[in-house]
Amino acid sequence: MTVEKIEIYARHNVLGGRLQVCGKEPMTGYYRSGCCDTGKDDLGVHAICTLVSREFLEFSRATGNDLSTAQAGFVGLQPGDRWCLCAERWKEAYDAGVAPKVFLASTHEAALNIVSLEELKAHAVDFEEN
Repeated sequence: MTVEKIEIYARHNVLGGRLQVCGKEPMTGYYRSGCCDTGKDDLGVHAICTLVSREFLEFSRATGNDLSTAQAGFVGLQPGDRWCLCAERWKEAYDAGVAPKVFLASTHEAALNIVSLEELKAHAVDFEEN
């Protein structure tokens, strides 16, 4: 049996600090670690820690990615859940005026390859890790 090593990019947030946990209920992240870690195998760049809203969930469903319906291995999201979102999907929602709020300390720096820090800051919420 061969064990494949997963290469995770450096764990820094968009502010240059240490990447913080995004959410564990439901467990989020491409690697289901609770963090918005991303790596070479994460083609969607699940890097933006969001506070999902009803408007965003409706937008996502209407554009072909139903995140609110439970499926095998996935509980489905509800407004108020924290979720590591694909950077391109967040940008689409931003352009459509329905981008969910963002936790900058929990958003991986790789998101900056797709969205600007200014765009993220415009949707940032205050957050302190307890």
